[in-house]
Amino acid sequence: MAVPVRNVSAPGYMADSTIKTDTRAMSVATALFFMVGFLTCLNDIVIPHLKSIFELNYAEVLLVQFAFFSSYFIFSYPGGKLVEKVGYKKAMVIGLLVMAAGACGFLPAAYLALFPVFLGALIVLAAGMTIVQVAVNPYVTVIGPAAGAASRLNLAQAFNSFGTFIAPFIGGLLILGGATQLSPDKMHSLSAAALQEYRQVQAHTVTLPYIVITVTLVLLAIALAVIKLKPQTGQTDLTQDFRPGAFAEALSKPDTIWRHPWLLFGALGIFTYVGAEVAIGSLLVNYMGLSNIGALPEKVAANYLMVYWGGAMTGRFIGSGVLQKVRTGPVLGTAAICAFLLTVTSILTFGHVAMFALLFVGFCNSIMFPSIFTLGIQDLGPLTSKGSSLLIAAILGGAIIPELTGFLADKIGLHHAFVIPALCYVYIASYGIASIKRPPARDSLLPVEPY
Repeated sequence: MAVPVRNVSAPGYMADSTIKTDTRAMSVATALFFMVGFLTCLNDIVIPHLKSIFELNYAEVLLVQFAFFSSYFIFSYPGGKLVEKVGYKKAMVIGLLVMAAGACGFLPAAYLALFPVFLGALIVLAAGMTIVQVAVNPYVTVIGPAAGAASRLNLAQAFNSFGTFIAPFIGGLLILGGATQLSPDKMHSLSAAALQEYRQVQAHTVTLPYIVITVTLVLLAIALAVIKLKPQTGQTDLTQDFRPGAFAEALSKPDTIWRHPWLLFGALGIFTYVGAEVAIGSLLVNYMGLSNIGALPEKVAANYLMVYWGGAMTGRFIGSGVLQKVRTGPVLGTAAICAFLLTVTSILTFGHVAMFALLFVGFCNSIMFPSIFTLGIQDLGPLTSKGSSLLIAAILGGAIIPELTGFLADKIGLHHAFVIPALCYVYIASYGIASIKRPPARDSLLPVEPY
């Protein structure tokens, strides 16, 4: 039987002070965020590696991100339906197992040394990550007081950023560290058989990291499946297999996500944010290798990439505290304006000024995803699951915008191609500033299935 509880989908609502965050549920969620961040950022190391192995241009190699992030769009709706059918917890277990299958797919891809096989493995990996994110993002917003939803999501995203922070170091050590890069002239002098053998040897450097990742994902899925999360006391239990679909069945008047403009504009915000962040992160190693920027070898540039993702991690820990005191809109608007100014500075300058200006954009990116997500699902109530699916589908921006940036880089050069991410930050700033005058979250009672 459904029981009435307050709307926990909206940030900023002053909920009953007796409701406390379930720490065990939060711990599980942060572990998932870590793995998602680690695997996403590992692409930034795989991209320059595959570019050199298969002699790809920017547009071609960024098909890695196109394949990876297109999966979010393709599988977000099925992921949302899965969450409604089996609940948050079981959906996350299924998502982890699908992720493990995708990571395991890197083994035949490396053995065959075929770029399309790598893309196929990435699609499967991203499909599992989509399911996990559709479930875990709203899950974090409902496992504690509604007033702290944005803060909790920022804290969880900070562990996502910790994964992105250490991924360049581990990837640079295990993947780029074991690679031997030949010049284009040397590669062209090899016979077809020798070239294929060279590619197999170089591609083999990805096998150890992805074997470890596969085992870790399976173990995490098992742990999540067997753990019995502590139920909330008082109004309802939100930490078991909570089924968002129970909301919709209790509504007397049907509603649709397409009637919520803040959700729709938020989806465009996620599209532009993810696109800008991925475009910059994917191309930073190559950008720092330009003679007029840093002239850094790939192995060295990979370590500097930690500044970009480390800034995002630091910013999310700071943002988790700031957003307990300051409304989400002004913080989001300020961060986006700063990101825009840093990107433009990098475009207009050279050397270390240009390099570090773009690296510091990572700090500004830190609070954008959780803030846009939280603003997007505010007041959705029974539509929270569907709204979450739409926002996760908008991660498609990570496929489209990097590809456009790569295409522009092939035409006008990498240095000035970052004008596309700069324009993305203009929209995000507008969304954050506009939300300052948004009415506070509604206080409403909604039925939730308590198991």
